[in-house]
Amino acid sequence: MAYVTGTALLATLAVGCSADTGTDGSAGDSKPGETAVAAAAPGKYQTLPDPCRAVATSTLKDLLPGAAELSEEQQKKVYEGTAAVTYDTDRRVGCRWKSEDPSSSHTLSIDFERVVSYDPAVSDDDRAREVYGKKETAAGLSSPSETPEATDDSTKKAEGTKKPTHPAASGTVSTAASASGSASHALAGPSPETGNGSGEPENTDDAGSTGGTENTDEDPGDNLQPRVLDDLGDNAFLNDLLTRAGSTAQHRTVSVVFRTSNVIVTVDFTEQPTVSTMVPDSKELQEKAQALARQLVDKFSE
Repeated sequence: MAYVTGTALLATLAVGCSADTGTDGSAGDSKPGETAVAAAAPGKYQTLPDPCRAVATSTLKDLLPGAAELSEEQQKKVYEGTAAVTYDTDRRVGCRWKSEDPSSSHTLSIDFERVVSYDPAVSDDDRAREVYGKKETAAGLSSPSETPEATDDSTKKAEGTKKPTHPAASGTVSTAASASGSASHALAGPSPETGNGSGEPENTDDAGSTGGTENTDEDPGDNLQPRVLDDLGDNAFLNDLLTRAGSTAQHRTVSVVFRTSNVIVTVDFTEQPTVSTMVPDSKELQEKAQALARQLVDKFSE
């Protein structure tokens, strides 16, 4: 009889333990209605390329004409570039090149930023889209996805504003002082002082053409104003900033910023003539900066 009673007791305990785990095999401490949240997908890029090797020498020769007059050893040094100082090369890298000739100096800098989201519910791509959007907004631009009402308001304001003689030389400095290139400016050194020495933006109603006179040869259909680009990476925009610091020559910086997946790339191309009355050509700088940006997009696609 004792043996039979013990067996029955063990069977009872086994049934009780099985009941505690639930009929579906789930843990006993699971909360009703609770569902597991899948982590957002990681970004496409987990590393960044070497920025000082990202630009072909043939391209650098075109962007830095003054280097051609240097000795072979000096040319090599110019084309090698100077790497930006960063503390996490998996997240941020940059490089800067500079050359001078009797008529002007040219400076090129590029910046690669790999965006990582630390929120499991937000993907790296979505976070990169947010970071890029802030840069675009800071540059005073709006993406094509803006609401029709906002577009109408912007159009009305633009119609009530006098247009400069040269479309590339609006003369207005964005509130972010070329925020499109803020990332690379921070890596390559402080951005040049803007304005005419008195803290006011330079008046450049006719400064978009060489020598400060209207360029009548330019195609009136050319759009050289800061703008959103719809054919570069996932998102892109261009900013064009003409500045004068004190009594020095005017210099123009064209910045192209684009996003490809979770990486944001900034290209800054600056020209400063040695003669203070000369104004860098906006169209040429924009074309060269955009051409380089397209090369970099292809490099990330390799």
